[in-house]
Amino acid sequence: MSKKNAAVLSAVLLLLLQVQTPAAEVEPPRTPDSTPRDIDLTAFALNLEYLEAEFFLFAAYGYGLDKQAPYLTGGGPPPIGGQKANLDPVVRDIVGQMGLQEVGHIRAIKRSIGPAAFPRPKLDISKATWAKIVDTALNTTLEPQFDPYANSINYMLASYAIPYVGLTGYVGANPQLVGKAAKKLVAGLLGVESGQDAIIRTWLYERKDEKVEPYGVTVALATDAISKLRNDLDHQGLTVLKKGPVPYVIDDEGLTVPRSLGAEKATTGNILSADADSLAYGRTPEQILSIIYSSGDPRKPGGFYPAGARGNIAETYHKYGPE
Repeated sequence: MSKKNAAVLSAVLLLLLQVQTPAAEVEPPRTPDSTPRDIDLTAFALNLEYLEAEFFLFAAYGYGLDKQAPYLTGGGPPPIGGQKANLDPVVRDIVGQMGLQEVGHIRAIKRSIGPAAFPRPKLDISKATWAKIVDTALNTTLEPQFDPYANSINYMLASYAIPYVGLTGYVGANPQLVGKAAKKLVAGLLGVESGQDAIIRTWLYERKDEKVEPYGVTVALATDAISKLRNDLDHQGLTVLKKGPVPYVIDDEGLTVPRSLGAEKATTGNILSADADSLAYGRTPEQILSIIYSSGDPRKPGGFYPAGARGNIAETYHKYGPE
């Protein structure tokens, strides 16, 4: 074989080897465990987990994180107005378990985001704050003042207002997450928050025609009013940020709905709040701030967070600090 032919044959063989190299030998690009945006979104959720932990723990046991898990507070101020609720044994057991679950959530988030974790923000879970929220939802001034700690129905109605907001936040954050660790954490948090919301809604649904005494309002009507308020507040928040009108989109529903909004337009019962395909609604951090501040504006703290929420996202709109 001539030198020229040998060179051609060598080149052909080398080309065949390159073509036949298995694709598996080519290492795919690596996905980071967490991006800066992942960390900000996960840290934002810590605000809500602190609120849920304190509200549930106090109602069930008469104390909160300062006794249950002081190492998780980061030295943040104790909540305002937390107290043991007058609950029946089953509800006390349910709420106590939820409170302990929230302790785990806070620990998991802090472990995941490391130095981005912040101390417990100033929280107001007092009767006065809850009374304002319920009065606004029902568009009246209740007499006597609504007290979430007075009995099981009142407390579960108040609880109705909390885990669902966190649930929609996790649904809204999920498409924005990049890192595997962040996605895994949020999936785990979302699963438990969804379970808590389902338990609360089911308990209330069984009693939807009972009256919230002494106000003469049914449980179903009260949940519808709370959901309507949250819808209005998060829509108002979007309007403020857009500096103009935005379409009114339903992302919150009570225990009863018009048949047109029921599952497959075939029922007025609404055991779970979901869209036309029975998929969970999502919210942005800005919408959530508008709700938990009770202000309809992510720049104006109030409600459960008199000094504002903490973290990079929340403090884009209002720097955390005294009232």
